Amino acid sequence: MLGAGGAASVEVTLPAADAAAADAAGAAAAGAAGPAAADCLEDPQPPRDTFFWLGEINKASLVVNTDEGLLDAALAPAIARGLDAVLRAGNAPGGARPHSVITFEPLLIRTAGVEATLLHAGRSSQDMLATATAAATRDGLLRVAVQLRRTTTAILDVAAANIATVVPNYTNGVAAQPNSLAHELLGHVAGLARDAERIRQAYVRLNRSPMGSTVLNGSNWPLNRDRMAALLGFAAVADNAYDAGQIAGAEIPVEVGAIGTSVALHCGAYIQSLMTQYADPRPWILLRPGDGTTYVSSAMPQKLNPGLLVNVRAAASRLVTLGVGRAIAAHNLPPGMVDPRTGAAEIVDACVELLEGWERVMRALVIDPQRALDALNADWTASQELADSLMRRFGLPFRVGHHFASEVVHFARAKALRPTEFPYSEACAIYARIVGGSSDGARTEAGSTATGAQLPLSEEEFRAALDPVAIVRNRATRGGPQPAEVERMLAEARSMLERDGEWMESRRRAIDEALLSLGEQFAKYLVPEES
Repeated sequence: MLGAGGAASVEVTLPAADAAAADAAGAAAAGAAGPAAADCLEDPQPPRDTFFWLGEINKASLVVNTDEGLLDAALAPAIARGLDAVLRAGNAPGGARPHSVITFEPLLIRTAGVEATLLHAGRSSQDMLATATAAATRDGLLRVAVQLRRTTTAILDVAAANIATVVPNYTNGVAAQPNSLAHELLGHVAGLARDAERIRQAYVRLNRSPMGSTVLNGSNWPLNRDRMAALLGFAAVADNAYDAGQIAGAEIPVEVGAIGTSVALHCGAYIQSLMTQYADPRPWILLRPGDGTTYVSSAMPQKLNPGLLVNVRAAASRLVTLGVGRAIAAHNLPPGMVDPRTGAAEIVDACVELLEGWERVMRALVIDPQRALDALNADWTASQELADSLMRRFGLPFRVGHHFASEVVHFARAKALRPTEFPYSEACAIYARIVGGSSDGARTEAGSTATGAQLPLSEEEFRAALDPVAIVRNRATRGGPQPAEVERMLAEARSMLERDGEWMESRRRAIDEALLSLGEQFAKYLVPEES
């Protein structure tokens, strides 16, 4: 049952890039790697940056070409030892981790000799960097998905604690109708669920390997692209070599930007709804002071500014700028330009930062149900229910009932009357003028059971129609704020998050198992040098 709200407030506490100019394009993918998909998994070590993926690509090239007789097996051990030395040096503290092919390759030549460049047959720096970028961005999308899940969980926890909290909702910036706070929050969860769906859909398109497409049309070297893709953890190959090298790479930052923009729009809308409360002398929802959520004014002692909200809103604006910017950068360019291929990593970092801030907001909320109910009863947000009740129970056409309710509101505001103070006798008089035949000619349709001049609602029924708590409790449509529907939607949202977690873990496991297999196959060639 929905109650009128308690008198006390409810506080919800929920659980080194290279300097070389040649590395600039490759380094763009470095920041996209990050924490494992499932919350319980550790961050990948070493970090899965572009240097890491260039190493894995070289390992896969050695294994595939040697196994298929394209590389002299007698040369493989020396090349493997040289590659292993480069990777060990890069993983050491302060070690060089170049992010471009042309700065990685000299290190390999230095440790393995010029014969190591035999690995470059059937590939180019373009498909290598496209593959590294796709792989790192793939990890980045999982980072976003993990934090999106955490933030959504925090919102659901607040919703579950506020099923009986009835609050004002706003349209066009004006108080509109009463609603359950849980129902309102579940609306935001539905938006984030679509963002999670966009991530999963984008991941499928991203999880296709460009490796072996070379520059744009393949090569005469019969590199086994399918096996390269499998060893690097990709579900499939990017089939058309021209698309793989020249088209798809320009789309990746744009699509990641679109996901980030959507997340930012959802976050910004919620933060702005909270910001309006800080303009009210008696807000019903605000941030718990402390831990950097608020700060005092240097001049006005009464002010406690919502710094966390301001910072999160600013982060949302930055993310929109980054996301839209990638579409602008890619617009009106011919295929083959490097300009649009960068920026996904920056968007990933900004999106994760924003979602972390939103989660922190949810954990810091202080909600006062009684104050929210007072705000509802101070205005006429329940007035539509008069028209709805008269239509549903007595067949009065909605527009006539709306006219009656509107006249009630006009009279009340002229006299500064709250809904709980409105005289029932005045409601009856207004009804008689409107329905019984007034100078403006408003009348009911023939056959209506409310054609008489007497208001068919008793005083008790009239009061109940203006009770925000009763309105929310008595909603009857699917997806409404009534407790049973809110409980159902909460349960379905929790199940959705469980499925999301399983999806993230399975995708991370697929990558990890592929790289483990690659490491084992590479180790077969990593034999000590004969003395």
